[in-house]
Amino acid sequence: MLKHAYLFLFILIANCQNTIVDLPKDLSEVSGNEITVKNDGIWMLNDSGNKAHLFLVNYNGAVERKLKIDAKNHDWEDITSDEKGNIYIGDFGNNNNKRTNLKILKVNASDLTSDKKIEVETISFSYENQKKYPPKKDKLYFDCEAFFYFNNYFYLFTKTRVKNEYGKTKLYKLPAKKGKQEAKLIGTYNFGENNNDWVTAADIRDDGKEIAILTQRQIYLFRDFKNDDFFNGNMESIQFNKTTQKEGICYKKNNTLYVTDEKNDESEGNLYTFKTH
Repeated sequence: MLKHAYLFLFILIANCQNTIVDLPKDLSEVSGNEITVKNDGIWMLNDSGNKAHLFLVNYNGAVERKLKIDAKNHDWEDITSDEKGNIYIGDFGNNNNKRTNLKILKVNASDLTSDKKIEVETISFSYENQKKYPPKKDKLYFDCEAFFYFNNYFYLFTKTRVKNEYGKTKLYKLPAKKGKQEAKLIGTYNFGENNNDWVTAADIRDDGKEIAILTQRQIYLFRDFKNDDFFNGNMESIQFNKTTQKEGICYKKNNTLYVTDEKNDESEGNLYTFKTH
């Protein structure tokens, strides 16, 4: 039985971004960012059509390190990490809902300083309720650009390709274990009808007590939930000054969020800072 969201609190916070930093050309199509427990900087990656590289970027936007990953960038869409500093790459972009090779790639923390091409562990998965590849047009619920690691599980927030339901996301849970896994549907939430309401990234706060969901127009913060019933509880929304192709979000400790967008014009391709309290 699906868990539905009951909204107890809604607060709109407008125009609260603190700084904007330009990102280099190497990250013109950045689709995910993450701060780990062992690195002073932000790990970033580009999406499909780009090389299989991880970039460590400082808070001024300069690339400090570039790692070559021994895997194909089918469609890298988000990045997360665990309590040991291992990094996980979400290779699960699925625009046409027909991929049968969905993957999460694990980069061991010990390899993040390597100068050689880095081997990865592979976690393959499928959605428990996808039976056709692709499904019918009114069942295109299996694209994904957002996930995070929490308590030995991955939580995936899907991106809907169904007209007038673009803001609907389905929440799936799968074990963070090597091998073939099945993503179990545990919740759903609707952020709106338009394609700028798509869920494009997600992260969980260091203390596990708040999650951030990114769309191109807003950040949604959920807190006061129980266990992993993330959508039940209190919610705040941070409104952006401008709608751009924002695709990456991560926490730094408990009160700072970093957001990135792809470069489509001169005012984009940036790293944005937001204070949440």
